[in-house]
Amino acid sequence: MKPRYEQPRTLDGTTFLSYIRRERAFGFGWHYHREYELTLITEGSGTRYVGTTVERYHPGDLVLLGPDLPHTFTSEPYEGSAEAAVTQFRHDFLGPGFFALPQFRTLGGLLARSARGLRFDGAGDDTRAELARLPALEATAQTVALLDVLRRLAADPTAAAITGPGYAPAPSSAVRDRVDAVCRHLQQTHTGPVHQEEVAALVHMSPTSFSRFFRTAMGRTLTDHVNQLRVETACGLLTGTSLPVTEVAARSGYRNLSNFNRRFRELKGLRPTEYRAAHRQPVVPG
Repeated sequence: MKPRYEQPRTLDGTTFLSYIRRERAFGFGWHYHREYELTLITEGSGTRYVGTTVERYHPGDLVLLGPDLPHTFTSEPYEGSAEAAVTQFRHDFLGPGFFALPQFRTLGGLLARSARGLRFDGAGDDTRAELARLPALEATAQTVALLDVLRRLAADPTAAAITGPGYAPAPSSAVRDRVDAVCRHLQQTHTGPVHQEEVAALVHMSPTSFSRFFRTAMGRTLTDHVNQLRVETACGLLTGTSLPVTEVAARSGYRNLSNFNRRFRELKGLRPTEYRAAHRQPVVPG
């Protein structure tokens, strides 16, 4: 039930890994690793889980994730493939103390901020194009290009933290195991009835203790977290299918349409119909 620890393997001739991840669809694979990770989505849409935050992603989505930050990308059903350009590197991949050198301190600051994950909504097309080309370059050019991408991102005023200030990667093994067990359980069950007593029992806690624990660890209540999961599920259905809003609400876990509309507008600032019109994509049958 806890995230899988991964240890990416570098190729001969280099000290970091850059590759194209291409699959029929990205499945839920909750994991973490010691490496920083730059991920650029080049094809497909879905849901991005980073720490305790759940958000939609689309082509062009660009994030930098710090070490030991649990994450996964899960595709929505659609025709085509899911693809991302991924670069993973350790803090010392260019030698101990490299990012403490005066000329690279701004890059070191960027890496420090990535502990909560960073999203770059306003990064330029040239930055995204350079990152997408990275896997095809030879080792020396790859290294120079990676530093240039990090330089651009360090100066990007649009960089926004993904997780809340209350989330810290691996605060303790016991806390993380509980948080990860709950998050994975809710990812699989949030479209059905969710009862705090059952979720608390999953991590062997009383409902009252669990309520305090969850609010402290996640920075919000269980109800708020479930609503976020459901609304993100609804976003995928609204943009990826032609289902009526009533059916979208039901499939997302809402049995009451007015409650669905209210929660959706609270989180997205739009009515479901307005969101569908603003994010319309080629749809598939429901």
